[in-house]
Amino acid sequence: HTSRRSPFAVLRKNMLSTVALTFVAASSGYTLTASTRAPVARRAVSPLAVATEPEAAEEVAFTGAAAFSEQFKEPEPVFDILAVKNILPHRYPFLLVDKVIEFVPGKKAVGIKKVTTNEEFFNGHFPQRPIMPGVLQLEAMAQVGGIIALQEPVTDGKGDFFFAGVSNVKWRRPVVPGDNLVMQMELTAFKPRFGLVKMKGVSYVDGQKVVEGDFQFAMVVEKK
Repeated sequence: HTSRRSPFAVLRKNMLSTVALTFVAASSGYTLTASTRAPVARRAVSPLAVATEPEAAEEVAFTGAAAFSEQFKEPEPVFDILAVKNILPHRYPFLLVDKVIEFVPGKKAVGIKKVTTNEEFFNGHFPQRPIMPGVLQLEAMAQVGGIIALQEPVTDGKGDFFFAGVSNVKWRRPVVPGDNLVMQMELTAFKPRFGLVKMKGVSYVDGQKVVEGDFQFAMVVEKK
């Protein structure tokens, strides 16, 4: 069996060990002194208890309406909406050109359609995700083409201007409310005898190409 040592025997052994260590230290030139370090706290400090200063809110730059208005400033129109109405027969809700900002007679034109949430076609295309129908994008471009075809030197503005065909159409991205559809049409061929006009068109939103294609139109003049 194992014998239990009395507390006095353990204390006597510890005291003898301390005396022995003191003697060895003294003979070696060392001095044993009590530690001056503060006792370590028994309870760990919770991270939540540490007081921290709240971070300062990051200041958001505010541009303001005047600066944005200057940034989005558009060039003066060559044809404003009133002039466009004098050239094209289309009317609401099918007039899809708000103004023309660049025009070279008989060659090319750049028109703008400001797409708003109040467009008639957004009621059904689509109520939960309004997107300008692709065929109406082509129609808007065709109307810019009409600005070229219904003026000299192509025609004298008399007669009707009809779609005869469209090919090589590619849509790149959707057109949604708030977009400015910037459309360019360029005349590539004109056959007065047959009343045929060919054009190449491309449209952009925010500098990104959204749709392009080749157009063919027919001019019909009523004979009296």
